[in-house]
Amino acid sequence: MPVPLPAPDDVHFGPPTEDEALAMARGVATAAALGGHLSHLQRALLKALFHSLTKHDVDLRTFDPMSATELAGHVASRDLIFRSRLVQIMLLAALVLRPLPEEVVDQITEYARELEVEEGMITVAQEFASGSLGLAGVDFQRNGYTADWDPHHAEMLHTSAELSDAWDSAITDPALTARWQALENLPEGTLGRMVTEMYRARGFEYPGTPGSAPPLLAQHDWVHIVADFGTTVESEIEVFGFIAEANDNMHAFSLLAMVISLFETGYLRAGAGLFQASEGHISHDPRVLVRLADAMYRGGRTHDARSGSESVDFLRVDWFELADRPIEEVRQMFGVEPKSSEAREAASMNAWEPGGISPYQLASGQAMAARLGVPYDSFGASIEPPP
Repeated sequence: MPVPLPAPDDVHFGPPTEDEALAMARGVATAAALGGHLSHLQRALLKALFHSLTKHDVDLRTFDPMSATELAGHVASRDLIFRSRLVQIMLLAALVLRPLPEEVVDQITEYARELEVEEGMITVAQEFASGSLGLAGVDFQRNGYTADWDPHHAEMLHTSAELSDAWDSAITDPALTARWQALENLPEGTLGRMVTEMYRARGFEYPGTPGSAPPLLAQHDWVHIVADFGTTVESEIEVFGFIAEANDNMHAFSLLAMVISLFETGYLRAGAGLFQASEGHISHDPRVLVRLADAMYRGGRTHDARSGSESVDFLRVDWFELADRPIEEVRQMFGVEPKSSEAREAASMNAWEPGGISPYQLASGQAMAARLGVPYDSFGASIEPPP
């Protein structure tokens, strides 16, 4: 029997105690485990997430199983957003498994039902588990962040023509390209100027030109600067964890599920109109889990001082309105906190530090500079990996 959501006056908003965190970790682990056992990667993921998100450490090398009914009872006073986040953590722990057993997805479905959570990415996980990868790609659109896309949503993208699909490219839009190019004339240290420096160092084409990212995807490039992330694949995982956790619209979780499915398991072969699959970036370097967990914590702490909202949809911010602001002013506006020391030690770099750019991006930036007949400038970025 599903545990109903509490009445508004009965909702508990405080952070979980150590006992509550351990109970929730047991419930999440039970839902995501195959035959009662977590994989090493799953344990590392849950350890990192609970440490960052609850500030309590959990040891899941062994754990007492907790039924869906028991878990729902533990969070009976929590609202739908809190419960949905729990289900999303279960899904993250499932999405790092390859193959993804149908048994695990069925378990998560049961826990979501008891928590009264409807999460569209469960449908996608079911299709991954059954091998219906093409259908899963369709359902990312149907059940995810862009499910309610309307051409009018493109207003903040400043395209000259309507985009029929959220991830459409605008490859012949001179006015849009000119708007991006004009950012190069802003003073040093402003958000817009820093975005163009990131683009030039990596040979990224401005939206509106052939070879450019879809304008909606380009929205996340501003977040690389605002949240202090580099541009490697590992950094992309951080960025989308930050974006997903900042947004109280639960559909935003699909963006994080997408990059995990692209850059760890390869369940998706392509996504967001540009990204291509590149597997194993978490399992080859589990430190990425510490970085992801910290990014999600920092994203969850953001707010919009302009509107007073505690929820921020960073893909629907009109960044051009803020482009001339000093970067620190923009960070204060959104309540962006510094990275934790653990994330730094786990090699979380920004766009200007060693390890913050990929070899391919460095070569692309050098090639672009040669085509334009100008000296190449990485603005401090290098491919030297941190120790």
